[in-house]
Amino acid sequence: MRFSRKSMVVTGAAQGIGRQVAIEAAAEGARLTLVDRSPLVEQVASEIRDGGGEAIGIVADLESWDANVEVMEVANRTYRAIDVLVTNVGGAIWMKPYQHFDDKQIIAEIQRSLFPTLWGCRAVLPHMLEQGRGAIVNVSSIATKGINRVPYAAAKGGVNGLTAALAFELGTRNIRVNAVAPGGTTAPPRKVPRNTEAQSAQDKAWIQEVVDQTIESSHMKRYGLLREMSGAILFLASDAASYITGTVLPVGGGDQG
Repeated sequence: MRFSRKSMVVTGAAQGIGRQVAIEAAAEGARLTLVDRSPLVEQVASEIRDGGGEAIGIVADLESWDANVEVMEVANRTYRAIDVLVTNVGGAIWMKPYQHFDDKQIIAEIQRSLFPTLWGCRAVLPHMLEQGRGAIVNVSSIATKGINRVPYAAAKGGVNGLTAALAFELGTRNIRVNAVAPGGTTAPPRKVPRNTEAQSAQDKAWIQEVVDQTIESSHMKRYGLLREMSGAILFLASDAASYITGTVLPVGGGDQG
């Protein structure tokens, strides 16, 4: 029970890695604030409560600063603390060579995969500084070195830089800041896709190039499992990692990103 009675905020918790983190943290006693812009997050919170855990679900678009502030205030008011923040919002929207991105798409990728982490870390700080403790785990990606996702790679490179700088700044304040960089991850089909546009034959070919490169770059020549990603995230969130901060941990079967 590594998280017994600890208040944990998990963003992007409706599906995939975020949902897996939430379910496992609940099983270890965490008191959860789950956030996503999809109403599916409320189903995850309900599932945890049905299993005897503590969780609230909040529907919010965390690309907005104001939404992040409100979420942290609700979490702190509900549980009287925020011990852990897992910033998991993000994900490539388009996969294609950089010259085929337009300006609006590049901006959208940065807003989706960098700003929710920037805003989340900033919004949680007053609460963690006041209580004198905290652990932040940002979800990055090994795709900082990958094909057909240059704007997404730039966003996750920003997450890595934020993690290193903020950890250095907070090193003496009893607040640890780390990141996990997942590789390709096997997960159920997304109920709410990131990209709802019709896919042409060329689009599908570019996506397949990403899949092939991801597998080839992994020493294990496979995608990872959700539990392999959540295991690393929850380790860094736990007291077992009490002397680890400013670290970006690749979880890509040997691919360092």
